Amino acid sequence: MLKVASLKTGGRDGALVVVSRDLTCAVRVVDIAPTLQAALDNWETVSPELESVYHLLNKGEMSNVFSIDFFQLASPLPRAYQWADGSVYLNHIELVRKARGAELPDNLRTDPLMYQGGSDGFLGPLDPIPVASEDWGIDFEAEVAVITNDVPMGVTPPEASEHIKLVMLVNDVSLRNLIPNELAKGFGFFHGKPASAFSPVAVSPDELGTAWDGRKLNLPLSTWFNGKLFGNPDAGADMAFDFPTLIVHAAKTRSLAAGSIIGSGTVSNRDRTRGCSCIAERRMIEIIEKGTPATPFMRFGDRVRIEMFDSKGRSIFGTIDQQVIKYEKA
Repeated sequence: MLKVASLKTGGRDGALVVVSRDLTCAVRVVDIAPTLQAALDNWETVSPELESVYHLLNKGEMSNVFSIDFFQLASPLPRAYQWADGSVYLNHIELVRKARGAELPDNLRTDPLMYQGGSDGFLGPLDPIPVASEDWGIDFEAEVAVITNDVPMGVTPPEASEHIKLVMLVNDVSLRNLIPNELAKGFGFFHGKPASAFSPVAVSPDELGTAWDGRKLNLPLSTWFNGKLFGNPDAGADMAFDFPTLIVHAAKTRSLAAGSIIGSGTVSNRDRTRGCSCIAERRMIEIIEKGTPATPFMRFGDRVRIEMFDSKGRSIFGTIDQQVIKYEKA
């Protein structure tokens, strides 16, 4: 069992810390691994030592413990060798594609959707979202992601599940009004997908207890938009492709390096009482029900908060809490 985070003071790749179960305190572990990437590169050797620190930290038997200032935390991997995001909730795919007048692919239910995002630098969980123009259709997307160790090409689903080493949350920021023209070129996302942000803490699958079934995370994912609950869909329900399947898909023609991040795509349930995890989906529902969208995309000053709680109401990964700001060139 394990919870880890990265301090911004460690440079571009952060400084690895082990975090207490209740997310109140942490301890540096530079003597074990200076960064999370270094730990993942040697996971079989390093993880038992990290787990031992985690056990002692939760028992109150560690020295040099400090209280966590979440503003000092980067995303668990401040940058990664690979960030591949799926889209496995068919309800979300159907609604968002309908919103932009795009047809559904024939193999929607047999072959996962996945794009390769920019991974050379992620936003911290409390960092602002810098965008140059409100006209670009600023949107949040609340998701779940896993981090792998080295994954060989051609891995099978049972093998793939063993390569999932950590789990975290994502705000996969999208610029909706830039996406249609990009996709029309037939070459995928680029401008429409700026830097993503991840939860302050990454958690080992066994720390999630029965909520993790080896394939997916069966808990609600809560999103607040400007202080109001926007959605609370269950991350395990309506998931057409699980994480091992996504890893198999990503590793079909290439191996995946340790520290690869695989995302679920926007969490979405067919039960509309659970709300939404992105604005685009809410807008499409409004069009279906009322004929016109009522919810605008994000503007400068708007804020999104994303968090997941265990069965006892305790935050598991900490909070992604971000405000949109106007980007000003230095």
